[in-house]
Amino acid sequence: MPQLQENFYKRVYQAVEQIPKGKVATYGQIALLAGSPRAARVVGYALHVNPSPGVIPCHRVVNREGKMAPAFAFGGPDVQRQMLEQEGVVFSPDGTVDLKTYLWRP
Repeated sequence: MPQLQENFYKRVYQAVEQIPKGKVATYGQIALLAGSPRAARVVGYALHVNPSPGVIPCHRVVNREGKMAPAFAFGGPDVQRQMLEQEGVVFSPDGTVDLKTYLWRP
């Protein structure tokens, strides 16, 4: 992996580790915190190859509409939803997270 990409991934993982239980962040928000505000898709890929799934809580990252990742790397969107529900996140009838309530604001 090129050094620049490796450094960005490390910053992504550091940002995601800060999201508290019961809160979510968006891919764009993590990209901004990692220093590359236009790299939301790269954040998604970094989380897909998360080297420490039990430590880096990638399940707490959703899209800008509060939707689950369609290809959540560790079991699919249903598993991601279950993990968030276990942390107290309540979903709207349409299956999204209410970002006004649950968005992490560092």
